[in-house]
Amino acid sequence: MDNVFELNHPLIEHKLAILRDKNTSTKEFRELISEIGMFLCFEAMRDAKLKRVEVETPLKKIKTGKLDEDKYAFVPILRAGMGMLDGVIRVIPNAKIGHIGMYRNEETFEPVNYFYKVPKNIDKREVIILDPMLATGGSGLDAIELLKKNGVKKIKFICIIAAPEGLKRITEKYKDVKIYCAHIDEKLNENKYIIPGLGDAGDRIYGTK
Repeated sequence: MDNVFELNHPLIEHKLAILRDKNTSTKEFRELISEIGMFLCFEAMRDAKLKRVEVETPLKKIKTGKLDEDKYAFVPILRAGMGMLDGVIRVIPNAKIGHIGMYRNEETFEPVNYFYKVPKNIDKREVIILDPMLATGGSGLDAIELLKKNGVKKIKFICIIAAPEGLKRITEKYKDVKIYCAHIDEKLNENKYIIPGLGDAGDRIYGTK
């Protein structure tokens, strides 16, 4: 899967160890989701195109590169994706923000869409989808399809934990979508939860269980 990028770094593994621990508090879990999201955004922006500008330092004028932040949009998948938003907007603070609402049908394990709101001119922006868990890939596929129907040409997907099944499902259909994750876990269980995973990210971010 040439378009999948896993962060292999001792500090990421350290933070994931705390994140996975069932005894980690809601506060710390929420902070780590945001922080790891920020690191993933840095990696996802490695291929960013900069425009050449002139700036004046206290000593001299120089030519350097600047990002056109207005060309980017973050689209978290509700509700868990919102947990990553604070971290990524620290990287690109002027990016526009959209929202895609989905919940999981507990019988079919497929996503049900209930909300879609994105910035105007979304087709002219690079869109980065946010979702802490990429399990079956159903929500990711639906989000990508909705954005492509709106004319978006460049899409990236960042998640904390990914299952091989979900990665395979998305990459086989959309070879142009790059996926950035902190770790690829073992598999999905019979209830389509990631193993070993970290539980339900949304419930742990918002303390609802």
